[in-house]
Amino acid sequence: MRKLKLLRRFQTLPIRSRLAILVAAAVAFAVAAVSVTCWFIVQGKLYEQVDNDLKDMARRPGTVAALLQRCTQTPQQNTQSFAGHNDYVQAIKEKGDPCVDPNSPGTVIVTNSDRDVIKQKKSTEGTFRNGTDEDDNSLRVLTLYLGVDTSDNQGVAVVLATPLKGTQSTLNELALILLLVSGIGVLGAGAAGLAVARAGLRPVDKLTEAVEHVARTEDLSIRIPVDEDREDEVARLSRSFNSMTSSLASSRELQQQLIADAGHELRTPLTSLRTNIELLTRSEETGRPLPEADRKALLASVKAQMTELASLIGDLQELSRSEGQRGERVQYVSMQDTVEAALRRARLRGPELTINADLQPWYVRAEPSALERAVVNILDNAVKFSPEGGTIEVQLGRGVLTVRDHGPGIPAEELPHVFDRFWRSPSARALPGSGLGLSIVARTIEQAGGEVTLARAPGGGTVATVRVPGAPTPPPADPQ
Repeated sequence: MRKLKLLRRFQTLPIRSRLAILVAAAVAFAVAAVSVTCWFIVQGKLYEQVDNDLKDMARRPGTVAALLQRCTQTPQQNTQSFAGHNDYVQAIKEKGDPCVDPNSPGTVIVTNSDRDVIKQKKSTEGTFRNGTDEDDNSLRVLTLYLGVDTSDNQGVAVVLATPLKGTQSTLNELALILLLVSGIGVLGAGAAGLAVARAGLRPVDKLTEAVEHVARTEDLSIRIPVDEDREDEVARLSRSFNSMTSSLASSRELQQQLIADAGHELRTPLTSLRTNIELLTRSEETGRPLPEADRKALLASVKAQMTELASLIGDLQELSRSEGQRGERVQYVSMQDTVEAALRRARLRGPELTINADLQPWYVRAEPSALERAVVNILDNAVKFSPEGGTIEVQLGRGVLTVRDHGPGIPAEELPHVFDRFWRSPSARALPGSGLGLSIVARTIEQAGGEVTLARAPGGGTVATVRVPGAPTPPPADPQ
């Protein structure tokens, strides 16, 4: 439970603090591992040196022979000594007290492992161990088998020892130094980690400030400066944020423009509708009926304005639909069938026109209703600008749909604007329409992966060209 609380508390810390703690912890672990390893290596080297000194002492000329002679003679004859100033030298037998050299600073405490040397007769190797004397001083001990005392037929071993005070003091000093260095290293690593975290997270701080500024002021013009040469995660995040705010600003601008244009376009039919309805209402209220011809003209005008409003609202709904809503209904569609359905509607709207069609099979991946609406809008445009009794030519082959009329054509300076929302040619202001038809066409065809263009046709009129990727045969059905 306590560990869980500490973990939760750690997770509530700022990122830079967590990074500093993690860096310090990683450095502490590494320094601790290196320090412990170093200490054990030094300890092994120091003990190896002490062991070599004990081996050298055992190999001194006459050492073993003198000690053997001494320990097998009577006490009155024990006059020879070869122990150094700090060296412990004594002989032991399987039983009995040790025979200690007179110059030894003390007696080494004998253990069972020492007497095991006699039993196992380890005359060449001997055994090393840590031990103590009678005053509890730490010693490094070498026990080496010498031979057999013929007087009592017992094995004899020499016990050589040297104090470990200097070695342990060195190791203690080394441990203290390593501890101090480790502590300084951990503190330095924590400080460095905090500094690095602050420097590394500075762009994140800027990003946070920018997001808070946008949330507080709804100002989408703010941008985060990014070095173009940087490719790290923070740079990518900053670029993504700049791209997002740019897209949002563009979307807001388009939305505001759409609202403004829609309001402007709605104002005209609503004003006309209101005027006509007020005339009809005033006629009823005053009891002075309008002439039948004027009444029919007003009702026809009201009906036309209502139709125009319904068309405009439908166009606005089409433009407001999200990409996700379109993607759910995308499927393979017969372009030939779609154009034929649109032609039937176009012939009803222009019964006095001649529409010639040459259609070849072609299958595309698109939303059926949106694709048909786009083709209908193109044909409506041709019907609207065709002279009475004129001809419209429609061809579909290899994914290219062309619709050519013989009307007045579009001036060259107006061609770049024909697909803009609510844009209408000055010469077409008096004709019905919302100015959204070709904009919907362009958007639908682009979503199907194609393109649409309008150009002046040779000999007069306008030709609309639609190119949509697809195939002349339907795709194989998915296995169920």
